[in-house]
Amino acid sequence: MFRTALRTVLAHKARLLMTVLAVMLGVAFVSGTLVFTDTLGNAFQNQSAKSYKDVAIGVTSYDHRDSGEAGAEKSPPGVSQETIGKIEGLDGVASVTGRVNGFAGVADPAGKLIGNGWVNTGSNFAPGKDGKDASYAFTQGSGPAKDGEIALDKATATKGKYTVGEPVRVATNGPVKEYTLTGVFTTDDGQVNAGGSLVLFDTAVAQKLYLEPGFYSDLTITAAAGASESRILDQVKPLLPENAEAQTGERLASDQAAQIKKSLESLNQMLLAFAAIALFVGVFLISNTFTMLVAQRTRELALLRAVGASRRQVKRSVLAEAVVVGAIASTIGFVLGIGLAVALRSLMGLTGAKVPAGALVISPTAVGAAFGVGVLITLLAAWLPARRAAKIPPVAAMNSVHGVATTKSLVVRNSIGGALALLGSAGIVAGAAAGSDGRMLIGAGAFLAMVGIIVLIPLLSRPVIALVRPLLHRVFGVSGKLAGLNAVRNPRRTGATASALAIGLTLVTGLTVLGVTIGQAIDKSTTDNIKADYMVRMEGAGDLDQSALTALEKAPGVSAVSPQQSATLEVKGDFHYASAVTPGDIEKVINIASVSGSLDTLAQGGIAVAEDTAKSNGWKVGDTLSVTYSDKKKGELKVGATYKPNEFLSPVLISTELATAHEARPYIPEVWVKMDGGASDAHEQALVDSLGKNPAITVMDQQDIRNEFGGMINTMLNIMYGLLAMALIIAILGVVNTLAMSVFERQQEIGMLRAIGLDRAKVKRMIRLEAVVISLFGAVIGVGLGSFLAWAIGQTFKDEIPGYALVIPWDRIGLFLVLAGLVGVLAALWPARSAAKLNMLTAIKTE
Repeated sequence: MFRTALRTVLAHKARLLMTVLAVMLGVAFVSGTLVFTDTLGNAFQNQSAKSYKDVAIGVTSYDHRDSGEAGAEKSPPGVSQETIGKIEGLDGVASVTGRVNGFAGVADPAGKLIGNGWVNTGSNFAPGKDGKDASYAFTQGSGPAKDGEIALDKATATKGKYTVGEPVRVATNGPVKEYTLTGVFTTDDGQVNAGGSLVLFDTAVAQKLYLEPGFYSDLTITAAAGASESRILDQVKPLLPENAEAQTGERLASDQAAQIKKSLESLNQMLLAFAAIALFVGVFLISNTFTMLVAQRTRELALLRAVGASRRQVKRSVLAEAVVVGAIASTIGFVLGIGLAVALRSLMGLTGAKVPAGALVISPTAVGAAFGVGVLITLLAAWLPARRAAKIPPVAAMNSVHGVATTKSLVVRNSIGGALALLGSAGIVAGAAAGSDGRMLIGAGAFLAMVGIIVLIPLLSRPVIALVRPLLHRVFGVSGKLAGLNAVRNPRRTGATASALAIGLTLVTGLTVLGVTIGQAIDKSTTDNIKADYMVRMEGAGDLDQSALTALEKAPGVSAVSPQQSATLEVKGDFHYASAVTPGDIEKVINIASVSGSLDTLAQGGIAVAEDTAKSNGWKVGDTLSVTYSDKKKGELKVGATYKPNEFLSPVLISTELATAHEARPYIPEVWVKMDGGASDAHEQALVDSLGKNPAITVMDQQDIRNEFGGMINTMLNIMYGLLAMALIIAILGVVNTLAMSVFERQQEIGMLRAIGLDRAKVKRMIRLEAVVISLFGAVIGVGLGSFLAWAIGQTFKDEIPGYALVIPWDRIGLFLVLAGLVGVLAALWPARSAAKLNMLTAIKTE
């Protein structure tokens, strides 16, 4: 029976190829993702180990004031020089190197920032007695030795086209400043090799920029020969301030590699999502293929039964075919996956990310997952066709009657499908009614509803396609009428084919409706709440220096400026986040709906409180609150106003003057600016000029602000459209399969139609229309279910998004339907051509 199964597989090469393609795509993404992750993880692990090769202990300090921790005690800005002296005196310590770190952005010759802001860092050049810093290997010049000098990593210097001796404009949190380049270096630092930029300053300059004189952010401790790292660690820990942590070099290397690997998780998740969609949709194609193979071999299988083969042997024969197909597909998919991993690694290099050299890692997990997933998916998809094959009676060998589904089996199928669909729909509606607590219920309901709809699709195909059959007849004549009839001739096969598109379009439609709805709500919120013409912020979500606010206030054409400065207040033991703003100007840049009192009281040292916060705390206008500031000083503030909650402001407002008096270093994430006469190119340039053309500071107009808040949604939608493309590829294969089988079964019928006058063009049209009808049927099911799911999910967070209202993007849905129709046309090319080329006499004689 196994030899029979193998011969059958090889005898239907076209069917084999389409099935292999369906499994192969999913396996390629699974194996490619795993190989890619393992390879990069191993490379970064080796690189991190190399960069910490001589490090026995690493010390890292944290400034709680910058961590956003409400009410944090004032702590040292880092590790002091005095502490370093104590560590140097410990037994087993060979040397201690102090590091200072912070943001530093380098401008290219056009004034634009090199890098993306997140990994643009600055540090200090810390030479030893030999005048060299072991962490950096200079290829040109030497390290900075005084104020006004810097060194750059090689990649940044190359991008900026800088050579030693040239001036370089560098931005930190303060005003941009011009430095002289003294050297270019290479380093094993993981962040730099992951695509970041690094600027080295003289130690005293770096401390002044980022901390305080005499303090360091990090320490690198090397051990004397034979010294115990764990013993040194135990001695170092008691000497450190509370906001500093010590770890072994091995642990630091591992943590750095893990952190870099974690940054790649979003890409890995996207690739695995591609794999999941491809495999799930592929199940229907595989099942369809084996159903067709069984249908074509009804007499052959019945003959095997007649000569003594048992049902179990027939079933095993079909499943053996599935194992062969799965193994072939998994092998090809795994090879393609390795190619995908190599391509992704190269792509990262082309996009600017520096990927360390390293061998390709093919782990047993990747191999096992590839073959396990491929073979298992194929077996699962082939199980029902195998079960049907086993039920073929020996008497079927005596005639050409194919096994037809019994009334009982159809009733059972439709009953199960109806029950699942109703149960799933009820779960979705119940989850929508439950609000934010109902999302898990909606997820479970969506799964049941999707499975139920897939089971019911054969039943739904007849009434739905019947609605368009008159239109097909009127527009396309006989070809249209025959196409409508043929589309429902085998409802099960039509349903399985339509399911591939239905699944893809359910996901994409649901996320598109959600994305467009949330995007419009955010867009409306932005336009309704922001009066400012510009928002100014640092690249990489850093904070602006006070000097930037002063410069903006003095810029020509500015009519109002207000920062949103972060502050905290403690009232009766509870911490409250506050926005420190400029009284009088804040109302001109942000639309604040006052409920009671007056915002003018901010100028007299009062506070304004969001309406819901005031109610929950029992505060009202006129109340005097005893507060404790972030520097632990106490005071009293009078509630001068309440206002409608605004997502662009904290629940409490105070004046910048009051906040700055209690903050050693004001934290200003953004500044809002209003210009006389509104936004214009000249006004934007005036703001850029006032900031010293700082490459690290971004000036955003209202459209930029709207794009900023909606950017994540657009990125998500683009990923989902990629998933749709994957579903379309597999759906095309499914439609090709169905039409090819339909042509095979109807050879005699097509021959008769040709004999009575239906020309080749009309035969082709008939097949193409049949494909379009099936594709659009699946698309309509997917669009309907996807919209329903989007409504339900939206109900769970509509209260969290002001102005949320469901939006159906008819233009995009129309485009999806057009694409579905195009899928049908493309899929019908080969089957239509085959049908038109059938010899009339040969076809008529076909049994």
